[in-house]
Amino acid sequence: MSATPRDLREEVRRRYAESALAVSDGSCGCGGGSCCADDSAASAVTSAKFGEVLYDAGQRAELPDAAVLASLGCGNPVAVAALREGETVLDLGSGGGIDVILSAKGVGPSGIAYGLDMTDEMLALAIQNARDAGVANVHFLKGYIEAIPLPAASVDVVISNCVINLSADKAVVLTEIGRVLKPGGRVGVSDVVAEDRLGPEDRAARGSYVGCIAGALSRSEYVAGLESAGFEDVSVEFTHEVADGMHGAIVKARQAG
Repeated sequence: MSATPRDLREEVRRRYAESALAVSDGSCGCGGGSCCADDSAASAVTSAKFGEVLYDAGQRAELPDAAVLASLGCGNPVAVAALREGETVLDLGSGGGIDVILSAKGVGPSGIAYGLDMTDEMLALAIQNARDAGVANVHFLKGYIEAIPLPAASVDVVISNCVINLSADKAVVLTEIGRVLKPGGRVGVSDVVAEDRLGPEDRAARGSYVGCIAGALSRSEYVAGLESAGFEDVSVEFTHEVADGMHGAIVKARQAG
């Protein structure tokens, strides 16, 4: 019997709760491989392609050690989001808070950085990390990226780091992003994306769902999904290969208006 969307969500929640608890104990919790990937994908996806190494030394120096250890993503969305003073930014699947903290610094005291996560353990870790980093313009929300608990047209920029591929209903996620963005708002996402030549079975053969591989969209699927959700100027740029035909990618788009 195939896993249901609820099963997949619970698997993801459990995996990242375990990671948060491991970080709280002073370790990454990655089993020697990628934080984003589970053990079944560790042979294909190395730690050099996921996690804290994708942030430069200057950024890492601004962060508490626990925030760096909890970096479970596949890129650095803050580096491509072009944040401006006073903006409101939302990080989907904010985990240990690394991108929220960096975003809060990027938008300055007059701006706001929101982090959304479904995992109590990650939220607790992120709140402590933000406190340790000395940033006050942050707000962490509990919820699902398929039902963002913010009003319509309330956010200037949406970022995410290797999380949208974990959703079982990506079309809803993309629609929700469009709902909360202000007219002309921007998307700057790091995610794992498949080459168009790989079908769903090919992706599943390269790694697990919770390891950020099996659930990845293809490049054309990502573009079509964003355009269907009303976005313009959509681009999906591969940055580094994480498995055969699977890439870390920078996804950008702009809300119409």
